[in-house]
This record gives sequence, structure tokens and C-alpha cells, in this order.
Amino acid sequence: MTVFAIIMFFFPEGGGYFIEMANFEEANPLVTPEHIAPVWYFTPFYAILRAIPDKLLGVVGMGLSIAVLFILPWLDRCKVKSIRYRGLIHKINIAQFTVSFIVLGYLGAVPATPTLTIVARIFTLTYFGFFVALWVYSKNEKTKPEPTRVTH
Repeated sequence: MTVFAIIMFFFPEGGGYFIEMANFEEANPLVTPEHIAPVWYFTPFYAILRAIPDKLLGVVGMGLSIAVLFILPWLDRCKVKSIRYRGLIHKINIAQFTVSFIVLGYLGAVPATPTLTIVARIFTLTYFGFFVALWVYSKNEKTKPEPTRVTH
């Protein structure tokens, strides 16, 4: 038996990281949970939904945050697609996108407070700012030359 199997045998909930802890609580139809959080992979989008004060615009923002991922290949107008040959601006832009996605994921998992809502609004702007910036700078980005082993 592997160590992971032994741990999962004694702690099947995995501390709430793999299977949500709420699945192991006894059901009580008379008590509403204090905080209902989505599954971990939906938490960044849930944070965007909560960050926008208007309900309809929140749903639109959440939908756009997912839909913009589908048009990402057309937003990146650089001829070079490998990050190895891209410029520093692109690498910084990807790093800020990664940070904003992780922070939004955390903010979607914790209960909302006024301070955390302001932070979620800031990181929602940086999330969408990644796509806008990518479209702006990618057309004329300075890239490293292709190596001779790749050219025809």
C-alpha cells in the first residue's frame, strides 16, 4: 500500500482539499450553512461574480471571464508562441495573471467581507487586464530569434 492510500484510508476527507469537508457533515434540513463555497476550480470565477455589485453584471462578468479564455489564441497576435522566445513584458504579464487567478481562487473560497470584496475587485481588473494588455503589446513584441534547428 502506498503512503497516500494509507492516509486516505484513515482520513478519507483529505483535510477538505480533495473532497469537500461539507460532504462529511451530517445533513440537517433546519440549518443553513454559514458559507457556501463552490468547488475549488470554480472559486476564481465565483470571486469575480461576488466582486461586481450588480447581479446581472456579475453574471456577465463571470461568463466573460470564462469566455475570454476561448478567444485567447486570437488575442495573442505575436508570431512566436513559445514563452522561451517571448519578451520580458509577456513573462511579467503571465506572472501577474497567475497571481490574480490564485488570489481570486482564495477570495472565492472564503466568506466575503467589505475589505476582501475590494481586493477581489482589484484582482478582477488585473484578471481582465491580462487579456487587454496581451492584445495591445503582442502585435509588436520584441522576441528572441528562432534557433537554427527550428528553421527550415
